[in-house]
Parts: sequence; structure tokens; C-alpha cells
Amino acid sequence: MSIARKLAGTALATALVVVAATPAQAAVTDPLYGKQWGLRQIHAEQAWATSTGFGVVIAVVDTGVDLNHPDLASKLVPGATFVDCGPTSCGNGDWRGPNGKPDASDEHGTHVAGIAAAANNGVGVAGVAPAAKIMPIKVLEAGSGSFADIAAGIRYAADHGAKVINLSLGALPGSQALTLTGLESAATEAIAYAQAKDVAVIAAAGNETAPLCGTPAWEPGALCVAATDRNEAKAWYSNLGVKADLRAVAAPGGAGLVTCDDDVWSSVPVGTGSATCGQGDYDAYAGTSMATPYVSGVAALLFAQQRSLDNVYSVLMSTSRTPVVGLRGVYTPAYGWGIVDAQAAVAAPRT
Repeated sequence: MSIARKLAGTALATALVVVAATPAQAAVTDPLYGKQWGLRQIHAEQAWATSTGFGVVIAVVDTGVDLNHPDLASKLVPGATFVDCGPTSCGNGDWRGPNGKPDASDEHGTHVAGIAAAANNGVGVAGVAPAAKIMPIKVLEAGSGSFADIAAGIRYAADHGAKVINLSLGALPGSQALTLTGLESAATEAIAYAQAKDVAVIAAAGNETAPLCGTPAWEPGALCVAATDRNEAKAWYSNLGVKADLRAVAAPGGAGLVTCDDDVWSSVPVGTGSATCGQGDYDAYAGTSMATPYVSGVAALLFAQQRSLDNVYSVLMSTSRTPVVGLRGVYTPAYGWGIVDAQAAVAAPRT
């Protein structure tokens, strides 16, 4: 879910690797890095001396990705498209979809991908896991899609080498009842399938200021992500990090409806940047959609250290910090277990 001078919502769903040693990380030269306060909030650069996510694949199950973007093209592994395809892919994860035409809101997945893993290449922005790869999976068109397509995307990612699945999407408030009663089970079962393959599923809490994580973040096995602003306060639009298994954290999502630099800068399809923010291939959005790939990026840093899935989830939660008081390992409804901390996470024991 995102908010771009508007809330760029966690895209709405209706009805709905073998790891090698980490290469040395050069100094960040990306020109928009100074605007990326979110990386500083989660202490990303301090973590890169230990891990950059090398060898790990993050699947961005979303609106697709601009496969030719200068910050992402070198990072991509083969992807898939499940919009209007049935259970079999009919594309390669490109943001334009099967009809070859861009639709409103389809910039979303490219923005999410850049936050997680944009290259440290002296162009545009830096990603949380700059050496990780991105698997583009298109399950949404014009900002909406179905549970069936989302489930197909999750299963494809789990079967094709992803270690982290990013779900910056969510259903309408109250949809938890559909999965709790079994009326809708496709996404729930797909997340369980990914978990059985030791794949982390990181999902947006939602932008409705609701008391519960939306679905699929609500589902067992998913890690729910709430959003913070640059001052580390819970973002006004963010749902709370509340779900039955208490598996929830927070990460930078931006202020929403304030200024470009109060939101999250990242890549967008070439030439689609807003006139308001003044960058043709980059833009600033806000939402729990933006918070989620920060956590996915940190998960990639951890998997690159050859950690187990259980350890990755445990470390993401236990090393997160509660703002102001700075405590770790303390759960609150607003922040879950706290704001993720990449530096603390990569230094945690690998038990």
C-alpha cells in the first residue's frame, strides 16, 4: 500500500539460493541517497559491512516492475505475470502487463523493488539489500487483482528460488473474516506453501488506520509491517501491527500528504515520475507498501548470512526497537515489535 502525494495504497486486492560470501560494499554514490532517511532510520548502511544480501532473491509480488529501469535492470531474475492468465503465467513480470499498456497505479511495483534492492551504482537511489536480486511478479493491474492471482504469484516465487516474498498489497478491511471462516483460502494456503519451503513472506499492514493487520499480512506465517514517518512516529494512515500470532514490526513508510522529502524516494518506471517531485525515473510515495520492502531487504541481508527461516523471523522481531524508549523485544500495537534495525539484525546470533 502506498501514498504518493496521495496515499499510494498497499495495492488493493479485490475479491481480491545458495549464498556466497558478501562482496565489499563501496561508498554510496547514488544522487538521491541524501533524501533516503528511511535507510538511516533502519541503520542500513551500518549493516552493509556485514551483509548486502548477495545471492538472495526477493520476489516482488505486485504490479510488475520496469524491466529496463537503470537501478533495477542488472538486478532481475526471470519473473512471471498472472493477471488475466489463470494459474499459468502469461508474461515476464513487466509492469505493462499482457496488453502492453501502462495502467494507473502500475508504477507501484517498481517503487517497491527499488526500496528493497536498488543497485548501489551511482544512479538514483540505494536499496536496503543492494546486492540482492529481484524477481518481478505481476499479480495486480491498475491497482487491483484477485486472491487467486496473488496466490499463484506466491507459489511461483517459492518454486523458483525466492527466499523473500514481498506483498505490498492487501484486501479491504474486514476481509480477515473470509480467511478465518475458510470462504477464501487461496492466499492463506499459498503463504503456508512458501513457509514450508523456508521462504519468508513479508506483507503490508494496510493504510486504513484500522486496528488489525489487513490480509494477507493477517495470515499465519506472514510478517505484518506497519509504517512510520521520518520522526519515527506511527504514520497516521497505517493499520496497527496487531494480528493473532503477534508477528509484526514497523518500518519507514513516509508521512503522506506532506512533502516529497517526508515520503519514501524510490524508482518508478522510466519517465513516470511526478512533476511535483521533479524526477523523471524516481518519485516519493508513502504507505505501508513502502515500509514492507524495507523489511524484505533486511530479511535478504539475514538470509545472505545463511540463516534459517525461523532465525530470520526471530531476529527481525527481537532486534527491532521501540521509538523514544529504545527498548528491544517489547511488543506494542502501534509498532509491533518495533522499527526494524538492520545493523542489530545482522549482528544477532544465527541460532
